[in-house]
Amino acid sequence: MVHTCVVAGCRNRRTPGTSLSFYRFPRDAERKQRWIAAVNRQGWLPNDGSRLCSTHFISGKQVKNPRSPDYVPSIFTAEMKEPGPPEAAADKQEARVEAANALLFLQRQGGSGPNEPSPKESEANAEGSASSSMSADDEDEDDESTSDGKDEAFARTSDLDDLLKALRRENRALRESVEKMSLSESSLRNDAEKVKFYTGLPNFFVLETVMLLLAPHMDAIRNMKLSKFQQLLLTLMRLRLDLRNQDLAYRFGVKVGTVVRTVHHMVNIMSSTLVPTAVFWPSRAELRKNLPLALRASCPDCAVIVDCFTVPCEGPVASGNKPQQGAAVACNVLNYLIGVAPQGVVTFVSRGILGNVSPRDLAESCGFLSKLLPGDVVLAGRDLDISDAVAARGARFGTAQGSLAADVQAHVERVVSMVRRRYAMLTGPVESPFASAAERTSNMSTFDKIVQVACALNNLCISAAPLE
Repeated sequence: MVHTCVVAGCRNRRTPGTSLSFYRFPRDAERKQRWIAAVNRQGWLPNDGSRLCSTHFISGKQVKNPRSPDYVPSIFTAEMKEPGPPEAAADKQEARVEAANALLFLQRQGGSGPNEPSPKESEANAEGSASSSMSADDEDEDDESTSDGKDEAFARTSDLDDLLKALRRENRALRESVEKMSLSESSLRNDAEKVKFYTGLPNFFVLETVMLLLAPHMDAIRNMKLSKFQQLLLTLMRLRLDLRNQDLAYRFGVKVGTVVRTVHHMVNIMSSTLVPTAVFWPSRAELRKNLPLALRASCPDCAVIVDCFTVPCEGPVASGNKPQQGAAVACNVLNYLIGVAPQGVVTFVSRGILGNVSPRDLAESCGFLSKLLPGDVVLAGRDLDISDAVAARGARFGTAQGSLAADVQAHVERVVSMVRRRYAMLTGPVESPFASAAERTSNMSTFDKIVQVACALNNLCISAAPLE
């Protein structure tokens, strides 16, 4: 439907390609009446099809804030309004006289041009008196007064310019300060130390790579408050610094429930997307190709170095990871088996088993043994008795001798401590919702996924020093 502006004399119409906007008259009775008065068409009332174009508003659009000048249209040229009664014409004539007097006053304040008569000369001509009645001394005083006025006005303008420049500098400095303190993508881009502190990742390039990997899988998350980058950053800060949910809610300006949902969603996404990419069992050829010098002669078939670590729980765990039969339920700790390649990269992480459980039972129940090939050599970082279970797979459980044993143990402990030190959430205690919220389709708790995600993120960082 083609709309035409209802203002008298305005020929604007809604046509293809026009940049003008056309507005209905407000439903609010008081504001609608003010619009009708502004249009100034005697005896006319708007209907449902009546429209007012955007040229009649100062900013080019209507504003619904009653304090704004564009709450009511105010731009109307003389041609656009219908002629009013004689009284209105007299008022317009009086307004023109006042405008002319104001213009003459401004000209006197700023000084007259060389060919223009001064206001006093114009007034004398209008009254029929001679301008020569002014003495030379009076003219000199007027010139001096005008000159002083110009200098004073120039000084005020200069002061205002200086003030404006100072305010702009202060505004720029405040913006930079706020940007530096904020947790935004731009504030992290050129600050590797900030990235490392909040995420554990070495630099922004690695963080951006992780973001690109996860972004296609985040479309299903409906979160109007946080961007995709903020959701990832919030989750990494939760893992890295073990911040409380209320703390993160304050930092990102959201509710605690939003923080909890975001962490759970992002951990699930990273568990299914990032973990298979970063935590995997390498081929035998790849292991031998990158074997540290310290093992090439003594143990060339070394496939993995294993160790166990535990994480205490905050309270009793009712479901999810259950202890082995006969274990003491009162011992609320989660046991994990970790496999480390000789190069220092985490290649296997088990799910957590609750309670007192032997390393052998843990190795047999977590799927670690299925990764071994006949002829592989498994080294242990400390006194772990899983030789029978390893031998059943055709592999060999070896214990390094002499100084090499100390090197192997130190190496594995360095990797385990690096993961837990880099992501403080792994030091525990595990909060009950994370320990017991297992999915129906798997026997993994949310905290099991968090441990695996932490190991995956650790593999994206600089590895522990190889056994050189």
